[in-house]
Amino acid sequence: MRFRSIIFIVLFSCCIQGEAGWQKKTKERSPVILIPGDGGSQVEAKLNKSSTIHYACEKTSNDYFNIWLNLELLVPYAIGCWIDNMVLNYDNVTRTTYNQPGVDIRIPGWGDPFVVEYLDPSKAFPGSYFRDIGNMLVDNLGYIRNVSLRGAPYDFRKAPNENQDFFLKLKTLVEETYIMNNNQPVTLLAHSMGCPMTLLFLQQQSQKWKNKYIESMITLAGVWGGSVKAVKVFAIGDNLGTYFLRESVLREEQITNPSLGWLLPSKLFWKETEVLVQTATKNYTLADLQQYLIDINVPNGWEFRKDTEKYQLQFTAPGVTVHCLHGSKVGTVEKLSYGDLSDYPKLVLGDGDGTVNSRSLEGCLHWQDKQKQKIYHKEFPKVDHMQILKNVDILNYISNVLKV
Repeated sequence: MRFRSIIFIVLFSCCIQGEAGWQKKTKERSPVILIPGDGGSQVEAKLNKSSTIHYACEKTSNDYFNIWLNLELLVPYAIGCWIDNMVLNYDNVTRTTYNQPGVDIRIPGWGDPFVVEYLDPSKAFPGSYFRDIGNMLVDNLGYIRNVSLRGAPYDFRKAPNENQDFFLKLKTLVEETYIMNNNQPVTLLAHSMGCPMTLLFLQQQSQKWKNKYIESMITLAGVWGGSVKAVKVFAIGDNLGTYFLRESVLREEQITNPSLGWLLPSKLFWKETEVLVQTATKNYTLADLQQYLIDINVPNGWEFRKDTEKYQLQFTAPGVTVHCLHGSKVGTVEKLSYGDLSDYPKLVLGDGDGTVNSRSLEGCLHWQDKQKQKIYHKEFPKVDHMQILKNVDILNYISNVLKV
C-alpha cells in the first residue's frame, strides 16, 4: 500500500510540474505542514454504549460524529454527556489510557489542513484555529491545500508516550509533501503544545534526513518548559476562554488528559524550591508537586508527570533553522494563592502570553549556541496565546519567511 501511494504521489507531482506557474512557485516556496497544540485538532466519536450517565445522553451513533469542537455538545446539560464520552481512563500498570467503554475516538483528516484550520467542520467562528494562517498562505502566497499546505492532527489528550504513531506518520507526511512539491524542503509550522511535539519529532530524525527534508521550523507560543497554568487546570479547570462554560465542569475531562501532566512546569525552567502554590498553612514548591496533586485529589496527575517528564528533560537542539515567535506582557498565572485548599485560589500573575510563562516561551533561546542552524527569536508585546494565530504582524512575519 505504501509503495502504491508513493507511485501516485510521484505521478501527481509530475502532473503539477507541467504547469509553469506552479513550477515557479514550488521553486520559491517551502511547503508547509501545520502542527496544532492542545485542543487544536478535530476529534470524532462513534458510540455503542450499554449505559449513559443521563437519560438524555445518546447511547449509540450510526457513524462517527464531530465531538470536538462541537458547540452544540458544550451547552449546559449536554456537556455532561460530552465529558463522559471524552474522558480518558488510566491504567497505572500499563501506564496507558483508554476511552470509556463503548466510545471509539478517532482523529480525522490526516494530512488535510482543513481539520486544523477549523475545529468545527461547519466553520463556525469560535471553532477557527489555523484559519487565518491557512488563508494567508493560500490567498497571498499561492499555496494549495493538500498539496503545498498540509495538516498533522493528533489526539491532544495524550502525551508523547502515547503518540508514537504520530511521529512515524509525520515523517512519512514530510517525505510525501517534499515529493509532491518538486523536492522542496518542508517548513513545520507549530503552535503551543505542537511546538515541543515538533521538537521531539526532529530529535528522532538523523541530521542527514533533516538537511534534506526540512527547510525550517516556525513556532508560535511554544510551551517549551511547561506552564504554571497546567497546575491551575488540575486545581480548578479552565473554561477555554468562554463565558457560558464552567471551568469546574470542564475540569472533569481535563484532569484525565496525560498531556496536561506533560505541560506541568519543567525542572529545566523552574527551580525545585520555587513556590507554585501558597496556602495559609503550607506552601508547595515544584518539588512538592506530587503531594499537591494528591491533596487536591488528582493522584493520576503525578502518574502523568512520571510518564512524561523524560520528554521535558529531552531538550536538545532541533538541528534546523528555527523562527521562535511568541507574545509577552500579558498577565499569566505564575502562582496560586489559597487560604485553604478547599477555597477558590487567587491567581498571582506574571509575564507571559496569558497561558505560557515567559521563561517557557523563551526556551528556544537555549539552543542559540547548541546548533549550527540559526535561531531567530521575536516577541510580540500584548499578543496573547491564541491571538498569535491571527495577529497581522505574525502573519506578515510568516509570509516574509516563506517568500525567501
